[in-house]
Formats: sequence, structure tokens, C-alpha cells
Amino acid sequence: MKDWSSAPWVDPSLAWKPRPISELPERALIDFATKCNLRCPMCPVWGSEDDNAIASVKGVMNVDNARRVLDEMMAAKPLVQPSMYGEPLLIPDLRARLVDMKSRGMTIAFNTNGLTLTDELAEFFVEAEIDSVFFSLEGVTRGTLKKIRGVDKIEKIEAAIFRLIAARGEKALPRIGVTMVKQDGNAHEEGAFVVRWAGIVDCVRVGLIFENGTYPDMEVPEKRVPCPAIYQTMPIHNDGTVTVCCLDGFKATNLGNVFTEGVKGVWQGEEFAKVRYYHETEQWDKVPFCTGCSGWAQQEFVEEISDGLLIRRSPQYSYYNRIDRLNNWTGRLIAGHPKPPSAEELAAAQIAAE
Repeated sequence: MKDWSSAPWVDPSLAWKPRPISELPERALIDFATKCNLRCPMCPVWGSEDDNAIASVKGVMNVDNARRVLDEMMAAKPLVQPSMYGEPLLIPDLRARLVDMKSRGMTIAFNTNGLTLTDELAEFFVEAEIDSVFFSLEGVTRGTLKKIRGVDKIEKIEAAIFRLIAARGEKALPRIGVTMVKQDGNAHEEGAFVVRWAGIVDCVRVGLIFENGTYPDMEVPEKRVPCPAIYQTMPIHNDGTVTVCCLDGFKATNLGNVFTEGVKGVWQGEEFAKVRYYHETEQWDKVPFCTGCSGWAQQEFVEEISDGLLIRRSPQYSYYNRIDRLNNWTGRLIAGHPKPPSAEELAAAQIAAE
């Protein structure tokens, strides 16, 4: 790790002691294709009313550039989410892109609206041992789905979920879940949503909405700390631009470009170092995108065991994990989870469920 202590942006009076970082990111969010078949109102990109802004970030990642990025990341065997502001099932030549990642020993986890999931693709996910597939469902009724995602095809999405469950059968992978982003339009269905799916899929995830640069409903500790994402996650847009956060859909920040500087060059580069420095020295205003955000509090959690579920709650998410399906939550599969359960936790959960 390069020594930045003498950089002109460092204030010597603050006695900065930089936190160590890994040589390469342990998690990568790669927008192989910024294209979507929905215009969800809550989405920072597709929910925008500025069509010119949307047009400026739409695009498909060059395959050769994508493979060079994966080659460089391969040594770290990161968890990869192959989309940020795109529907992953719309990635051109999706199967080849997934094979590119799996053949390099990477863990793959993604969220999908499921509207274009075919039998053949579901079978491929099982054969390729895609690690995690979560479906964005948002509620239990057509009307609620229409409010949140602009479509009322809840039966089609549910059919896609059962299609993947049937294709997997008794195999471990993929880990299958459903998600809800809780907000005014669907909060009244949270309980019914958990009851509907907790005994069917491996995991139910309920999270808070991000809007106006923060999570307005999040309860946070009194003491602010540096955001864990800047030490773990690299968000890569389709043109190679790396932003400070995956929530920066219109690239208001720019920490470098992996196509020209390489993954390590950006991850260990000056712009990323500046962001970490300002967080570590509590100069939040020096990173305007982060100033009012509460996402830094996301990874602390408490847990309980109830009705065959290992329930984990953090300020941002609640996870309802089926204890009899915890065997497929392992290793690098940490997207959205603070960490997988240890062998001891798994054993205790199984005993408690009996």
C-alpha cells in the first residue's frame, strides 16, 4: 500500500493513521450492461425524469475490457455482482459473461426482476452453480408491485422464482431469495411478505429505501465511523469508471477508470486514498456524495432464531434465513450479509430448530 502521508491533501496536524486495505477489492459491482426493462420510481437512475441523464450512463461494457478486469481481479477471487443499474438478465451473451467469472473462481450474486427468466436460463444457473439469485418482488399484491416497480406482473415474477427453485431441486446452489425495499407504498405488506416467502425461498431480505442521498428511515449509532464499503467494494460502471459508491448511478464521483489504470491502480490510487482519508479524519464534507449518507451504519447486526429461521437485523436490512438451507450461505457469499454463519453458529441454529 502506497504511503500517502506526505500528499498535499493530508493535514499533518490530524496525525492520520491510515487503515490497511486489501491488495484488491474483495467485492466488485460490475455493470456489464446498464439497460433495464423497468422504470422503477425508487431507482436512482431509471426512476429519474431526466432522460438525457439516463442516456449518458446507458451502455454495454466492452467484452475484452471486461475480461481484462476479471483477469486482474482473479487472484482475489472476489464476490462479483454483475450489475448495478442494469437488469442482469438483459446482459448481452449473459451465459458467456457468467462463465468468464466462474472460470476465474469468482462468487456470483445478483438481483433480478425475474421477468425474462426462462426454463433454459434457470437450468443454466444451476449447472453453472451461480451462487446467489435474489428476486425483487416488493410485496404480495399486484397493486403494491405496480406502485413500487411500475408493473403489476406479480404472478410472472413468482412463476420465475418457482421455476428456479424447481430447476435447482435438492442441489445447494444457487441460493435463492426474495427482496423488498420498504417504503410508504409497501410497508403495510412487510409482515405478509415475510410470511409468504420465509418457508419457500432460502432467504427473505427486507431493506430500507435510499432517497435524497441517504436512508431516511435508518436508525444509526451516535458516533459516525468510516463507511465499510470504501474498504471492501469497487463499483465499476460500463465505461470502466469507478465511483465512490454503488448508489452513485449518474457518476457524480470519479475515482478512476479500471480500463486505463487497472483495478489495482484505482483501488490503491490517490482518489480512493483521499476518500478513505477524509472518512478516517471525519471530514465528511470533503466527500459531498457521502456527507449526509447514513449507509456507513449498515453492517452492525443482531440475530435471533425463531420458527426455523435465523433472523439477522442491521440498521439497513432484515434477513430471514431458512436454517435448513444455511448450507449454501458460505465463503465469499457476503453480498448484503455482514458475514456467513460460522460452523458453530450453524450447528447452534440447527439444534435450536429441532
